Amino acid sequence: MRNPLHSICPYFAMFPESFVQKQLLAYSRPGDKVFDPFCGRGTTILEGLLNDRNAIGSDINPVGACISGAKADIPARDEVLQRITALKEGFASCTSLQHPQDEFFSLCFEKNTLRQILFLQKELSWKDDPVDRFVAALMLGILHGESHKSELCLSNRMPRTISTKPAYSVRWWKEHQLTPPSRDAFEVLTKTALYRYAGEIPTRKGQVVLGDARLAGELLEEHKGSVNLIVTSPPYLDTTDYAEDQWLRLWFLGGPSRPTARLHKDDRHTRTSTYWLFLEEVWRGCQVLLKEDANLVVRIGGTMLGKDELFAGLLTSLRSGFGTRAIRPLHGGETSTIRRRQTNSFRPGTSPEKMEHDFAFAVIG
Repeated sequence: MRNPLHSICPYFAMFPESFVQKQLLAYSRPGDKVFDPFCGRGTTILEGLLNDRNAIGSDINPVGACISGAKADIPARDEVLQRITALKEGFASCTSLQHPQDEFFSLCFEKNTLRQILFLQKELSWKDDPVDRFVAALMLGILHGESHKSELCLSNRMPRTISTKPAYSVRWWKEHQLTPPSRDAFEVLTKTALYRYAGEIPTRKGQVVLGDARLAGELLEEHKGSVNLIVTSPPYLDTTDYAEDQWLRLWFLGGPSRPTARLHKDDRHTRTSTYWLFLEEVWRGCQVLLKEDANLVVRIGGTMLGKDELFAGLLTSLRSGFGTRAIRPLHGGETSTIRRRQTNSFRPGTSPEKMEHDFAFAVIG
């Protein structure tokens, strides 16, 4: 049975846990350390811990760092439930909350639900406290979704995978005469927490840092020379903008109240030449973390390049980034189709069939 912790919160580009488990069994042993420099929703982290590996990761997106960090260091269930109860009691006596003066928020959330969300936004110290981080990750998962199908989400109807833009959302809700449901955020949090803790909880603890993958060696300095395996999926070339796609969850974590294109002002994911340079810099930043002999598995895709071009570009970036270390391909690559996206219902004309490819390499020396 699938572990309920995996689906705490979706991430627009995410590989399944079965993919990670396959790589763990093929290229590592119990007790080894696995690393994901683009850890997103933390599939590599959690699956690594569940399979008796040590696991570390990094992500520059606060949403990814929060979700992955919650899975890396899972607090006791009772601590989480007690924290939710304490927050509910604190909200009962709260009088001063600054509401966004925006039609989007008034149509997205029922008035009292929005007050609860604003209170939780203000109170949760997700960057510093593991319990608060786990509660914040639960909140990110329930913040929006298809509320006509599930009571475990707080918003007017919206995809769970991404946050649709304000103007489009308002038009769509008005056109379909949709109003936000009246939901108690604390009750939904409690129900969600109980469900997430119903499966196996890993005994090992991992670590996730919020930061640029190119600086991974500095951000995770205490792990130098200890990583046996990298399993990762870098941002696909010219496919998605995480800052825009996750803007409402970013807002909950302290970001702007409107979507911001290219939050980190980087064109490396839209132009082929700079994309490979970006990955070269990532591998250079990661190499100090790897043992002398290690393995690396990359799932990669995009709309602009085919399998052969992706393999060639990836291999060149690895050899340049890892410098004097030898890079040996372990197989010719495996190809799969990106499954139909939930957003098709909300964005007519999107998502023609696309392919993604898995490549594995030995890093020697």
